[in-house]
Amino acid sequence: MKPPFFWRATSQDAAPRLLRPADATGCADLHATSFAHPWSSSEFEALLADSACFGDGMLDRAKMAGFILSRRAADEAEVLTVVVASSARRKGCGRRLLAAHLARLAALGVAKVFLEVEEGNAAALALYRRFGFSVEGRRKNYYAKSDGGRGDALIMRRIL
Repeated sequence: MKPPFFWRATSQDAAPRLLRPADATGCADLHATSFAHPWSSSEFEALLADSACFGDGMLDRAKMAGFILSRRAADEAEVLTVVVASSARRKGCGRRLLAAHLARLAALGVAKVFLEVEEGNAAALALYRRFGFSVEGRRKNYYAKSDGGRGDALIMRRIL
């Protein structure tokens, strides 16, 4: 079966796969391109080594194109971070990652998934709404922005 038209894979690594501690540097490098206060490689390594945490990632030409990382507790999970490389945006990478990740969570017995997203992140909000997430609350001034300002976080939830 061919990959969908919206994601033109350039390597055999383009399918979502489970992340492992060895992916920490690639995750940290990509995270640094999208967040004002990026997480370090050692932070990612610790998270990926934690049995309660797991992630799905996509590679393009052996480089991290996107990933999603969650922490599970009982029948709930919290998405800790989602990042898609600028070169992979608007090509279905985020959609494929989120679909694979939600399927993995459901298979693990997770019933509810929570995440936080900056209210001004229209692309992420559209993606999450497309997957059935709804806004459940708000955290005022939660996100630090690169311009020194602060942004509100929307708390979203989805029942699996």
